[in-house]
Amino acid sequence: MNEAADSSGSIDRWETQLRKGGLSLAVLASLWGGRLYGLEILRRLESDAELLVSEGAIYPLLNRLRGEGLLESEWVEADAGHPRKYYALTLAGRARVKAMTGVWDGFARGLDGLLAPVRKEGGR
Repeated sequence: MNEAADSSGSIDRWETQLRKGGLSLAVLASLWGGRLYGLEILRRLESDAELLVSEGAIYPLLNRLRGEGLLESEWVEADAGHPRKYYALTLAGRARVKAMTGVWDGFARGLDGLLAPVRKEGGR
């Protein structure tokens, strides 16, 4: 395959799929320190992981994770404004994020080994 055949569009699609694949782990990990409401989760993903996620994508994922018993949610009245729905890890959610972290670490180590020669020659 020549470089012209590998358009930036295919790289963009690959990056999108990669980010989607890690999003469940990122959301669960963002809640490790305690409960957050949806906008706080989005901000944490952006600031800590450089993941830009739309509200239209995050809420269905939060609902799915809650449906799997990994998250619990609670509406909390705010002093000013509207109530906010806070999400927190359940015991099962804490166990899942630990397990997923182990899988991710193994995957990343293996891939890093494969990518080392590419990085070494990347400066050419």
